[in-house]
Amino acid sequence: MSSKRKSENLESAKKKPKVAKNGKKKKKQEEEDESDFEDQVSSGGEDAASANEDTFSDNEDPNLKIKGPELAGQLLVMGGMNWDLNGRGKVPVNCKPNVGRTLWEPHAFGPLYDVRVKVAVSSSCAAHNVVITEDNKCFTFGRNEKGQLGNGNTERRDQPFEPEELKSQVIVNAAVGKNHTLFLTERGHVYACGDNQFGQCGIKSKQTQVLTPTRVKYSGPPIVKIGCGGDFSMLLNIKGVLYSFGLPEHGQLGLGATGEYIQTAGKVNYNCERAPVAVRCFIEKGKDNHPKSVDVTDIVDFACGTNHTVAIDSQKRAFSWGFGAYGRLGHADNKDELLPRLIKFFDSQNRGVKAIFCGSTYTFAINDLGQTFFFGVTKKTGEANMYPKPFHDLSGWNVRSIGCAQTSTIVAADETIIVWGGAPCFGELGLGEERRSSATPVENKLLAKTHIHTVSCGICHTLLIARNDTEEEKDAIADRFEEYDPPKP
Repeated sequence: MSSKRKSENLESAKKKPKVAKNGKKKKKQEEEDESDFEDQVSSGGEDAASANEDTFSDNEDPNLKIKGPELAGQLLVMGGMNWDLNGRGKVPVNCKPNVGRTLWEPHAFGPLYDVRVKVAVSSSCAAHNVVITEDNKCFTFGRNEKGQLGNGNTERRDQPFEPEELKSQVIVNAAVGKNHTLFLTERGHVYACGDNQFGQCGIKSKQTQVLTPTRVKYSGPPIVKIGCGGDFSMLLNIKGVLYSFGLPEHGQLGLGATGEYIQTAGKVNYNCERAPVAVRCFIEKGKDNHPKSVDVTDIVDFACGTNHTVAIDSQKRAFSWGFGAYGRLGHADNKDELLPRLIKFFDSQNRGVKAIFCGSTYTFAINDLGQTFFFGVTKKTGEANMYPKPFHDLSGWNVRSIGCAQTSTIVAADETIIVWGGAPCFGELGLGEERRSSATPVENKLLAKTHIHTVSCGICHTLLIARNDTEEEKDAIADRFEEYDPPKP
């Protein structure tokens, strides 16, 4: 989770939700339930905004500097390192079939072995990564079929690459979607690259790919946090206002509409948002399911899943919206939510939510007392938690970070790592080749007594930042973990 910022007063404004155009009836829920586990094939929509309109603000405080994570350490990796194969049955044509091996145990990342890292991110729907060093250098590596690495082409990179357009910027944080990437600078500016079919790069352009980092068309107070879903993006500014852009198919933009309409020959299309739009309307629903407006002055934190988002406001209330299948929104039903809806469970508990972590089909929430709650499902079969329930296997642990893959979970707590995930697993749990998966939470003995600052999971791999502040800690890492040197071009 990113660091919280102080809440500031902001005039509340209401915006009428967009109304979806008439069109085809919704698919059956059974068909929708499978969409998270399959490669999505959708069509981009139209947007009336001009691609030539410049929306950058010149009224900026020259002394303002946005801070990212401050704790730094050694980058460890585990899982599938063949980026073209991760999450797929076979390597696509014209991709590298046998480059990059599977790491069944944690390894130190060779190219950045002597560099302290403070940000290492991927996402549950991604096979590419962003790493930011202690001196704010930004590197990308992994899959690159849509230009998401920002290197000017679509060639996969196993070795870390520093995008030329970002060398003059101080990058403090990053976020990763299915095939696109966002970068946050210390000035509160956001740059994007990769797949832009649905406008998820936010540059007000209909070009389908953005091969180099390009500044997002946003005018307003500085951005302090960024997030990516599968094909959409979220921004949070210093005033506590959320902005969204990209694909609205399940309501994941929180703007009140799916944007669905029928094109020629019965083809379903979507009116996508190709530049940031403020999320202004928050609601709650009673037993009669009737929506009622909720006054939200500012949002302090949020997290994105593949097709849903959960946000926390300054009163520590949690709101969720987007794809509702498997109960991942915590509202005790499978319905999609087109507007941010209050999760009543936490409101009734009189316990504020302080941290949120989202996976593909599930959500973790941590309350003020440090208790962890879970809703959704982590596998294709089995019972789903339709509303937040205490996750008893993490009771008593001081949870700092939770990495959410598609079906696997890695938790940094106290001086160890707790992992679980049903078969098949591809090394993302780091348990070793003999025990690749675990249906129930277990402590990873290979990472015991290793203090992990943060965890981030991709489709079939995991990135960890291990504390190495002292010589003893550096020696322990060198003794316990082998070094992985990825293939060179």
